[in-house]
Amino acid sequence: MTMTDATPVRVLIADDQAMVRGSFRVLVDHTPGMTAVGEAANGAEAVELTRRERPDVVLMDVRMPVLDGIGATRQICSDPALSAARVLILTTFDLDEY
Repeated sequence: MTMTDATPVRVLIADDQAMVRGSFRVLVDHTPGMTAVGEAANGAEAVELTRRERPDVVLMDVRMPVLDGIGATRQICSDPALSAARVLILTTFDLDEY
């Protein structure tokens, strides 16, 4: 089976900056075998969209309003219905607290 025959990896993008979300969407959608299934501007939206869209992977910014990426990841990972989703946390902050 080639990459074009396989079901694409479904990716949800969560970042509070629209430009960052858009850039990741372009990157994901132009990568063979991957497709972006949604964008969230905060952690609460990320959890809601994960429940609705059932992505394979969530690209999660660590620092967002309403609910940060750590809290959103905690909710996603603790929900048995979402156990198939994998979360990749992203940050540009060079702080040990993250």
